[in-house]
Formats: sequence, structure tokens, C-alpha cells
Amino acid sequence: MKWAKSLIRISNHEVETVQKRVAEIVERRYAIELQLESLEAELMSERAGAADFGEAGIYLAGFEEGVKVRRIALLERLNVVEAEEVGARDALAEAFETLKKYEQVLETARIAAAKEESRRETAELYELGLQRAARK
Repeated sequence: MKWAKSLIRISNHEVETVQKRVAEIVERRYAIELQLESLEAELMSERAGAADFGEAGIYLAGFEEGVKVRRIALLERLNVVEAEEVGARDALAEAFETLKKYEQVLETARIAAAKEESRRETAELYELGLQRAARK
């Protein structure tokens, strides 16, 4: 049973490692989403400023083109991070599944050991009963 406990310990470590990886990926995704929201807010602010100053409208077109390029780059990064997140979550599910298998193997071994111990105790008690009956 020592080997099963070692496997469980290793599997727990793997689960924790993958959980940390998923958390890091989620943080990166949130950061990109915040950058997208910030970019949209910045664009709205510039549009509001351009509405107040007529000559600022000339520069707004260039600014909007820059925002468009930045948005595309952020969306591409977001797609990559989301794909990475899906892979990491799949790896986490697999790690949990492996851990549960090892835990089930350990539990099965414990039950088998308890049954064997119970069988031995019963055999010993039966033998003692036979010896007492033979003495009488």
C-alpha cells in the first residue's frame, strides 16, 4: 500500500501544478480582456473629445485605425490564450481522473487487506473454539 500512497502523493502534486497553470492562464486571459475594455473606453473618450473640437476629428481617423490594429492583436492573443486554457483544463481533468483512480486502487487494497485480516481473525477464533471443544 506504500506504493499507492506514493502514487497518490505524486498525482496530487501534478494536480496542484496543473491548477497553478490554469490559474496563470486565466489571469492572462483576464488581463487581455481588461486591455480590450480599456481600449474601448479610450476610443469612446477620444470620440467624445473629437465631438467637442472639430479639428480633432482629423486625428480621430488615425486614432481609430490604431485602435483597430491594437484590437486585432489583442483578439489574436486572446484566442491563443483561450485555446491554451482549454488544453490546460483538459489536462487538469485528466490529472484529477488519474488521482481518483489511484485513490480507488488504494481504497480497494485497504478493503482487501481488512477482509484478509478479518478472515484470519475468524480462522484463529475458529481454531481456538475447536481447541476448547477438544479439551472438554
